[in-house]
Amino acid sequence: MSITMMQTTINKEFRMTGMGLHTGRTVTVTVKPAPADFGIAFRRIDRINIVTQYALATNVGATSRGTTLGSGRHSIATIEHLMSALHGMQVDNVLVEMDGGEVPILDGSARPWLLQLHRVGVRELEVPRKFYEVKEPIHYEVAETGSVYDLTPADTFSVDCVIDFPNSVIGWQEATLNDMSEYAAGIAPCRTFVFLHEIEPLLHLNLIKGGSLDNALVFVNKELSSRSLRRLGKTFHKDPAQFKVHDGVLNTTDPYFTNEPARHKLLDFVGDIRTTGILIKGHFAIYKPGHKANTMFAKYLIENYCQ
Repeated sequence: MSITMMQTTINKEFRMTGMGLHTGRTVTVTVKPAPADFGIAFRRIDRINIVTQYALATNVGATSRGTTLGSGRHSIATIEHLMSALHGMQVDNVLVEMDGGEVPILDGSARPWLLQLHRVGVRELEVPRKFYEVKEPIHYEVAETGSVYDLTPADTFSVDCVIDFPNSVIGWQEATLNDMSEYAAGIAPCRTFVFLHEIEPLLHLNLIKGGSLDNALVFVNKELSSRSLRRLGKTFHKDPAQFKVHDGVLNTTDPYFTNEPARHKLLDFVGDIRTTGILIKGHFAIYKPGHKANTMFAKYLIENYCQ
């Protein structure tokens, strides 16, 4: 994918309706064209006092199981997959209107958003695009999560991603995005994932009410009894006979890639790093990324480099 030197927006608005991963509520999202230098902004239209939240790391509140703009009654949760698709399509300026507080999870990937962006098309605006071109190596670590980020000079945006889980089900995985021409086929379709032992605690935290085997990969690191399968059937509203465990994945469909978790973490990073508010020309080598660490790194870049 060639990178235009001019800012972009979409040709016309489009609308998507779906369920929020954590709230379980149905939300309609309308993505609208915006003028040059507007940026990417989210707006809740279900509130009397409408507030526009710009998709910047400095505006990010919670980062538990997703990236959330703002806090409280006006917060907008789980923006990362839509942000990833916008970044993947090199879209600079859009207004995202929502009649609820969480972007729909859809199939758990960025692909549905990407398909809509392809359908409506992207057009250039008559204003030059702003880039941050990396001139010297940048190193950043988050001790709390063990995350490490290295950013070095390059002619385009590229990422090497490593995840490292302390179990044999996922363990150490790598994924690479050499440039955005690989994004649509190799990164966008990759779904979010969760470990089976995390599901009940997440439900107790009032999260993943909209989670299902249709929008997430569920990893299992123990043998499941028939009783456990029946209980899971009730949780996911599925016939337990449909379940299959293959290479540690509990699903009714197989993974798209053997390293789909690493590719999804890369997908999330592509969305989260776009909250710097600027396109970056540089190579990222990232280890154990996550929404909290990604946002901290994006804030660090804003404060020190992406002015």
